[in-house]
Amino acid sequence: MRRRSILVAAAAAMLFSGVAYAQPEVIAKALGDPGRPAADKARDAERVPGPLLSWAGVKAGDKVGEYMPGGGYFTRVLSRVVGPAGKVYAYVPTEFVKVAPKYLADAKAMAADPAIAGNVVVSSDTNANFGAPEPLDVVWTFLNYHDLHGKFAPAGTASAFNTAVFKALKSGGTYVVVDHSALPSSGLKGAAEQHRIAKAAVIEEVSLAGFVLDGESKLLTNPNDPLTASVFDPSIRGKTDQFVLKFRKPQ
Repeated sequence: MRRRSILVAAAAAMLFSGVAYAQPEVIAKALGDPGRPAADKARDAERVPGPLLSWAGVKAGDKVGEYMPGGGYFTRVLSRVVGPAGKVYAYVPTEFVKVAPKYLADAKAMAADPAIAGNVVVSSDTNANFGAPEPLDVVWTFLNYHDLHGKFAPAGTASAFNTAVFKALKSGGTYVVVDHSALPSSGLKGAAEQHRIAKAAVIEEVSLAGFVLDGESKLLTNPNDPLTASVFDPSIRGKTDQFVLKFRKPQ
């Protein structure tokens, strides 16, 4: 039943966004790579990386900036999709490293794994200094945007980060934001405690940095999520409703 709902959602997402799938054969090959950890593959049904990355338009040769790689689930897939002509710049903000050095240590260990083709570069600086040594085609953040309003982020962090993302992208570049949905009326209130954020609040903030909303996917929608519990609550963990937004830097 879950698998069927994913396929239906994928089709709906294409219609809603008006965006054709990009290089599905490249993405399928990346997901089927025998070097991917079994634990990552076990999460594919939950995270639908194939439809998600192709809807986002990630392709071979792209230069991708990934904000907060976490355990490296998407980093490993992105590395395989962009291939040897591309690059993944995994960015770990120092605000989080100060609290949990493990974030940076894990990212560096992952980047050293020969199974991901040596095209992942890890860097660490403040949220406001997000960037890469070359213009980016895509900036990707998965379930971490709310942290820009979290306990370790001073006022103005989200604004400074979005401005830095705008600067880091090529003209026409894509900024993809996926996060846990909060009640529409909650705005930024649940970011620190519930690790959720209202979709409208994200759209408003990112648009203020100069971006244009270019598409929205329903791939990770869960209408059974009441949007009130912490994302770590056992009743909803791994099953939250998530919004998927694609912004474009104007030409």
